[in-house]
Amino acid sequence: MNATGTTSPPRPWTAAELTDRMRAVAERRYHDLHPFNRRMHAGGLTRAELRRWILNRFHYQRHIPVKDALILAALGTPELRRSWIRRVRDHDGDRPGEGGIERWLRLGEAAGLDRDRLLSGADVLPGVRLAVEGYVNFVRLRTPLEAVASSLTEMFAPGLMRTRIDAFEKHYGWIDRAGLEYFRSRVPQGTRDGAEALELVTAWATTRADQEAAVAALEFKCDVLWSLLDAVDQASEPNGHGDGR
Repeated sequence: MNATGTTSPPRPWTAAELTDRMRAVAERRYHDLHPFNRRMHAGGLTRAELRRWILNRFHYQRHIPVKDALILAALGTPELRRSWIRRVRDHDGDRPGEGGIERWLRLGEAAGLDRDRLLSGADVLPGVRLAVEGYVNFVRLRTPLEAVASSLTEMFAPGLMRTRIDAFEKHYGWIDRAGLEYFRSRVPQGTRDGAEALELVTAWATTRADQEAAVAALEFKCDVLWSLLDAVDQASEPNGHGDGR
């Protein structure tokens, strides 16, 4: 309480304090902790389970450039838009046969999934659809600060990608190694994109209220990724199809 008898707003965190809080979110809630991911990395998934994940995760992957296009439209300067549009290109590519979506389709083919089946989206689980739709709508409806903050899971992706590459090479030899290129490409991209987004968030979030909103946005994104894995993990059959073990 100040001299006038009113309560002063809480002190804003420093950039370092805000960054620490963001990292603490990941330590508690990032989806590398999910039981399904832990089983994947320990080599405990059947072929059917791994294919189910690849198919359903593709529904999320194909919406990444959609959410980035929504963020792009909300950015207020040419400099910011020129920087952010790179993310759309990273996933969509500059021409057919390039980009992260194409690399994920090749992962599916390496695992024995038909590309037309992935592209149709017909077998995506309802819980996955809801999680992805919730994320896209969050980015569409919230402030640019919250939308960018929700992308900060990128900061933690490189370590997960390295773990995943090691796990696939060690435990899932039936998948052609060429299909792992998506994971390899995300190590440098995630490092770069996470640093860029963190710089924007720490620059924009100058009040405690804005900083708390940014942390909450990252928590929401972690919940989206966790919910997606819940849906995949709890499906008793891989989307109703006998994909085999």
